[in-house]
Amino acid sequence: MPKYQLAQFNIGRPLYELDDPRMAEFMDNLDRINTLAENHPGFIWRLTGDNGNATEFEIFGDAKLISNLTIWKDVAALKDYVYNSDHLYFLKARKQWFEAPREAIMVLWWVPAGYHPTLQEAEQKLTLLRQQGSSAEAFTPHKPFPAPGTAIA
Repeated sequence: MPKYQLAQFNIGRPLYELDDPRMAEFMDNLDRINTLAENHPGFIWRLTGDNGNATEFEIFGDAKLISNLTIWKDVAALKDYVYNSDHLYFLKARKQWFEAPREAIMVLWWVPAGYHPTLQEAEQKLTLLRQQGSSAEAFTPHKPFPAPGTAIA
C-alpha cells in the first residue's frame, strides 16, 4: 500500500440558492456524479454530511460557498475521473451554476494513507495555494508535485 494518497478540495459559489430551479440540473445530478466518482478506479474517500454530499458544510465562514473534499490514489486517477467521465460535462457547464472564480478554487496535497483531512485543513491548503502558488504542500492538477519520498512521475 502506498504511504500517501492525494487529497482534493474544490469550492464554488452558486449563482442561485441550491433549491432554485436554475440549479436543478446541477443538484439533480449531484448524487449521480458523486456515485460515479466513488466507483471510479483510484477513488478512496469523500466527505459527506447527513444529506449524502458536502453542501451542508460552511467553509471560509461563508454559508453560500459549497465544497467537495475527496481522497484519490494519485493525480492520474483524479484527472481520469474529471476529464474522462460524465463529470466533464458539469465541469464545462460550471458557469451556468457558479460564479466565475477570481482566484484558485481547487487544491491538491498529499496525505498519509488512511488519513481524512478536515475542512479546516482543506481551507488552509487552498489559502496557501492562493498566497504562494503551487508547492509541495499545496498544488494544482496542472502543476502536480510527487508524493513525499517519491520521484517526479
